[in-house]
Amino acid sequence: MNGDIMKSGRILIVDDEPANLKLLEKLLNAHGYLNIDPVMDAREVIGHYQALRPDLILLDINMPHLDGYQVMEQLKALNDPLMPPIVILTAQHEKSYLLRALAAGARDFITKPLDTLELLMRVRNLLDAQLAHRMMHDQKKVLEELVLARTEELRRTQLQVVQRLGKAAEYRDEETGGHILRMSHISALLARSIGWSDAECELMLNASPMHDIGKIGIPDAILLKPGKFEPHEWEIMKTHAAIGGRLLDGDDSDLLHMAKEIALTHHEKWDGSGYPGGLVGPDIPMSGRIAALADVFDALTSARPYKKAWQVEDAVKLIEENRGRHFDPMLVDIFLLKLPQILEIRNRFDETDA
Repeated sequence: MNGDIMKSGRILIVDDEPANLKLLEKLLNAHGYLNIDPVMDAREVIGHYQALRPDLILLDINMPHLDGYQVMEQLKALNDPLMPPIVILTAQHEKSYLLRALAAGARDFITKPLDTLELLMRVRNLLDAQLAHRMMHDQKKVLEELVLARTEELRRTQLQVVQRLGKAAEYRDEETGGHILRMSHISALLARSIGWSDAECELMLNASPMHDIGKIGIPDAILLKPGKFEPHEWEIMKTHAAIGGRLLDGDDSDLLHMAKEIALTHHEKWDGSGYPGGLVGPDIPMSGRIAALADVFDALTSARPYKKAWQVEDAVKLIEENRGRHFDPMLVDIFLLKLPQILEIRNRFDETDA
């Protein structure tokens, strides 16, 4: 490593003898080490450490108030991922002292009286290794930040694609932007109310607008028919759930996985009479059960060219009557409990604002 860079390393010296501190500081200064912080009171080490963030610590063992072992315990408790090497300065020659120091976290030791050449060589070698370690750590941090930024960029791009697909489905159907907003926010509220995490609720919010994406594949003559479907037309119309599942298949991201799940299962019914799979009860994914309830309530209470909006009381009554038939009984209970918040969402995203 470049000598100038190495000698810019920060060195913390801890010794209760002023003469020792002055000697060490003078010696290191004379050999180009100028970034030195001497500490005489061991109780002040942590404060100096946090202010300096040293690259090397020269630590005496026998000191009043706190000995070197206690200082190392305090330093270890900081859990610093870049803890600098500690060199013990001691007049003790017994093996037990040295082994205890090494076990406590010391990297090396120098016995007193100090040998100048030995001290300088150990300082140079340990600083060289620590500064190289710091450079690698900094590079890793930069790479991690770049990966996080790229991941967030990809997430935003993916979200935009999903949102635009939702708009494409809107343009082909009678559904409005207001319905999509209300339905997705009601879905997220129900998800949160059953204990889903913030991340899962955000997925629900962003995935549920895809529930009818499969209508892109339904012929206009059927999709836009103003009157009642003939039986064969209804069978074609029902295929939009499976079409939506296929459209969103093949991506392993959490967002598109949930979007596929919702598109495929939001017309399943608790009693097994739904489509396309005839799934029963708990076999229906929770995301599909939530989307089904939110979708039906908002569709009922919204005006369409072919129907008037139901009164909220009538829509709630229908949902109660279909508890355990169309809808998950537990979700219906949550829906009724959260009805004031659901109505607030309905008012917040009315058709005029949308």
